[in-house]
Amino acid sequence: MNRLVLLAGLVLLGLTACGGTTLPPTASPTSPPLPTATPPATSTPKPVEVSMRVAAEAVNCRFGPGTVYQTLNEIGGGNLLRAVGRNEDSTWWLVRDPGSPGGSCWVSAEVIEELGETASLPVVPLPFVTVTDVSLRVEPNRIVINCDQFPQTVFFEATITTNGPTLFTWKWEVSTGITSNVGTLIFEEAGTQVINEYYQINAPNEYWVKFYVLTPNERVEEVSFPVSCTP
Repeated sequence: MNRLVLLAGLVLLGLTACGGTTLPPTASPTSPPLPTATPPATSTPKPVEVSMRVAAEAVNCRFGPGTVYQTLNEIGGGNLLRAVGRNEDSTWWLVRDPGSPGGSCWVSAEVIEELGETASLPVVPLPFVTVTDVSLRVEPNRIVINCDQFPQTVFFEATITTNGPTLFTWKWEVSTGITSNVGTLIFEEAGTQVINEYYQINAPNEYWVKFYVLTPNERVEEVSFPVSCTP
């Protein structure tokens, strides 16, 4: 009997040593996801617009707030306008140009009837004045002479138009390698001015001259002129 009990004890001890009882894995506690903050909705403020009426027979709608700026459109009396801005002293209104979809221009407050409160209109900075047109010509535009008649004088003329008052600078360049000094011209108002220059040509060739607008905005115009001779 004692031998049976001893044997049973040894068997139980062997089973425990070999593996024993395996406990099921314990699940790790999981934290609930943190709520995501939703940014507050933002709305774009609607541009301020004030209705106005042309009180004169007609009004010039200009590139800038003043008579020194180029006229972009003429608006007849009684027309309704939408003002979107003003100058600092509220003597000119920036309005939607009825003659140019998506465009705008300036009208004088002296000839406008305001149909709403204008104090909320934003102050708009002065526009950037530019050279809007350059016309370049050479005289004569072709030279045919005897070869013993050199040198010949060639005259150049540049006609410049701006849309407002500005400081204008330029220079000339000829295909012979000659470049002029930088010239300066003041436009006190929108308009057209003419610049003249001349050069001496000493031999037959295909020549060109370039006129560079340096300020207020960069532009380049070029004209060519052939020069030939017979012995």
